[in-house]
Amino acid sequence: MIKIVVLAFNGALASAITGVVDLFSMTGVSWNRIQKQAVQRLFEVDIATADGQSIQCINGIRLEADCSFAEIRHADILIVPTIGAPILNVLENNPALINFLKAQYQQPSLIAGNCTGNFFLAEAGLLDHKQATTHWGFQHLFSARYPLVKLNVDQLISHDQHIYCAGGGLAWFDLGLHLIERFYGFDIAIQTAKSFVLDYRRDSQLSYSLMKIGQPHQDELVQKVQDWLEQNFQKNIVLDDLATQFNVTKRTLIRRFNSALDVPPNQYLQAIRIEAARKRLEETEHALDLIMHDVGYSDPSSFRRLFHKKTGLTPLEYRRRFSRRFEI
Repeated sequence: MIKIVVLAFNGALASAITGVVDLFSMTGVSWNRIQKQAVQRLFEVDIATADGQSIQCINGIRLEADCSFAEIRHADILIVPTIGAPILNVLENNPALINFLKAQYQQPSLIAGNCTGNFFLAEAGLLDHKQATTHWGFQHLFSARYPLVKLNVDQLISHDQHIYCAGGGLAWFDLGLHLIERFYGFDIAIQTAKSFVLDYRRDSQLSYSLMKIGQPHQDELVQKVQDWLEQNFQKNIVLDDLATQFNVTKRTLIRRFNSALDVPPNQYLQAIRIEAARKRLEETEHALDLIMHDVGYSDPSSFRRLFHKKTGLTPLEYRRRFSRRFEI
């Protein structure tokens, strides 16, 4: 039986602890009961805290611990749940967890973090020079604090050596299913997913993240061009004409955009158009061709290809997942 220990702390997201415990504890149980087969428990799951005492989650729920960090005798998998409270405060208040992770790095256990829980792994140095992910909303803080980590927030699950990271707050179930497949194979993982009614093998956070359109800067020219593009993105915009309109060369316009926003003007325009398409798919029942033309595209195949590249979904898949329900 595989032994899992969830490393809990004050200010954690409760569901990232209790959900993990439920998912692994019921693997080999829920499906078997549905199929009227003999129950076969495949995981043993404990909750550990620094001192073995209960912790209070961000929603106020208190959770009891099975043991302290020092009392952990064996674990095949160690899991750090999501930080729900202010991240830097939680890191500062939990040196015992950081030191425990440092000590465990040379052990054979798999170490996994969920969402902002990956800040603990990075703080302990476990992610230096490794592929990692975290919640898309905290990528700038993560990158600034841990420049040695190869962060890719487009990924929902990352895996480098014996370290796993999951992205968004509820990505614990993606991480859990991934680890179930690793230890017991695809059939058990998909049976668990079906019994919990979970989507399996989601692989990207792109469709959930806000489009990275801009960042604060002091370039007045770039700001003027941004304002104009946001009002006229649906038009047929040629970069040479845009530069002429603002009395600069195309080369200067590209250089100024790259300096101020870290993207050239054509990519900025694409981002605005895709964000506008996303909102129309979410908020209207307009036909896809109409939306495509409304945001400035005329070639359906190019639009679909670019939309998929930016969001990880086709326009129709995006609408099915995120559209407002008009019939109630």
